[in-house]
Amino acid sequence: MAQHRLLPRQYLILGLVAVCAPLGDSCLARGMTAMPSISLAHPYALLGALVSAVFTPWIAAGIALLIGFFASYLTALSWADLTFVLPATAIGNVFVELLSKFWLHETISLERWVGVVLITLGVAFVAQGPALTERPAPATEEARLGEPVATEAQPR
Repeated sequence: MAQHRLLPRQYLILGLVAVCAPLGDSCLARGMTAMPSISLAHPYALLGALVSAVFTPWIAAGIALLIGFFASYLTALSWADLTFVLPATAIGNVFVELLSKFWLHETISLERWVGVVLITLGVAFVAQGPALTERPAPATEEARLGEPVATEAQPR
């Protein structure tokens, strides 16, 4: 099977997939650490806290970035197989760790860093495959029925 070459705009879409999710998640984390703790014990207070959280700048930015992720993810799935797109998104794990360490100042264990390296190596291995699985040509109505299809201009 021949390997498909990606166009520059397709690389851009995959880049958006890989960057928007970690940035969006990091913005949500930063916004929620500034919020008071949300309790599940009081449903009405929970709803009010979540609604007010949506309107804080970091959380709103995170939601917008995650919407951008979802749009670019759907776009990528329109021209590539899930088995190609999903591993391509895994590079976002590297961005999550870097953002967590240097922007959110979280402590990251050696085991997590090793996990990120293993994921990155796995992504590099999987990325060598084709972007699109070859699919058989769709069967036409004529081939499926074994006879010509009647149309209005061509009665049976």
